[in-house]
Parts: sequence; C-alpha cells; structure tokens
Amino acid sequence: MRQIVLDTETTGLNPRDGHRIIEVACIEMVNRRLTGHHLHKYINPEREIDAGAQAVHGISLEFLADKPKFADIADEFLEFINGAQLIIHNAPFDLGFLNAELDRLGRVPVETICSGVIDTLREAKELHPGKRNSLDALCERYEIDNSSRTLHGALLDTELLAEVYLAMTRGQNALMIEPEEAPRALLGADGKVRQRKPLVVRRASDDEVAAHDAVLAAIDKESKGNCLWLPKAAAEATG
Repeated sequence: MRQIVLDTETTGLNPRDGHRIIEVACIEMVNRRLTGHHLHKYINPEREIDAGAQAVHGISLEFLADKPKFADIADEFLEFINGAQLIIHNAPFDLGFLNAELDRLGRVPVETICSGVIDTLREAKELHPGKRNSLDALCERYEIDNSSRTLHGALLDTELLAEVYLAMTRGQNALMIEPEEAPRALLGADGKVRQRKPLVVRRASDDEVAAHDAVLAAIDKESKGNCLWLPKAAAEATG
C-alpha cells in the first residue's frame, strides 16, 4: 500500500479570501514503512502573508520571493501523489487550499487522482473524544519527540504526523479485503485524467500447459505422490 503523508503552510486561513499555499511537503510510506522518498517545495504565493499566519510558520515573503509559483510545481506534485492514499491532519483545510490552487490552473481536484484520504484529526477525535488532538498533543500522547517543533513547518510536521499515524493505527496490519493500492490514474499534459486501455490477458499456449504439467509430474515423482499442486494431492490435503 502506497501512502503519502501531506501538509501545507499558507498565507492565511481561507482560500476563498484569496489566501495561497507557501509550502507543501509530502513523504512516502509503502506498507507502513517510510521509504525516504519525499517532495518538499516552498512556493511564491504572489500575495502578502497575514501576520498571524507568519507568526505560526515563520516564513516571510522575502524568503519566498525567488521560489517557484504553484503552477511551476503542479505537475511534479500531482505525479507524486497520483494513486496514493493521502494522510493529512485536518484534511479539509489542506485539501481546500490544494484544490483552489489546482482550480486556478484548470486541473483536477486532488481527490480525483488519489485513492482516498485519511484525516488523522477526525480519527484522533474518534479515538480520544473530549481530549486535545492537535499534532503536538498527539505527539505527547504517543510519546513522540517533537522538541524541534518550535514553529510549524510542513516537512517536519509530515514526519511527526507519519509517526503519530503509525502509533494511532498500530495493530491494523491485518489482511486487507480491498486491493492494497488503487491503480494510478493516467494524467494527460493538461492534468486531466485519461482512460487507460483494457489490460490484455494472455492465456498459456498448449505447449506451455504441457511444460507446466511435466514439471508438476516431476515434482510429484520426487515427492512420492505428495505434490500439492496436483488435484489428487490437494484434495487429500484439504479433505
């Protein structure tokens, strides 16, 4: 299963007021293990940063002046999250900003190309009703060292959130009924989802079937009739 832990920092609280993304970070987990593969970008928002927001993340407009615009990193971002399940703390906030940025470019919403979204804030509230469930509170609850988090930062927050998520969901590694990973969407140059061609199923030829049967016969002979892949032995083993 491929999962992406994602976080953003912004110029303010609401994209409807014209606020923009100034930092986006994504780190990859496969089968609940961090791979070391990540995407981290600072972004020029092309507007002022609210004083309250800057007090939270400490990122100034001067620092962002020479950074790429969101349009410059959109393709790389979409390709990185394509087909993955996203893990976000307070997902509506980050998705609202990401989809506003993508909408400006005429691109598809994030939910269109990922295989689902896990909101760790919502899950934490279900697990710990009536308690504080901020990222700092969850780090304290699950004994995760967040001493380096004096300011909010997207990359550090994704790393901490990955640890929090693994701690929150410990014991959920059971067999999965659904496929482990949704097929990656096929994106065109315009960022729109394209339909994939149907998979071609190639059946074994008569010669290949005969060769397969010969191998099973040889195994059966060596095992003195105990080859489990032959119908008789398989029936005895399950009967």
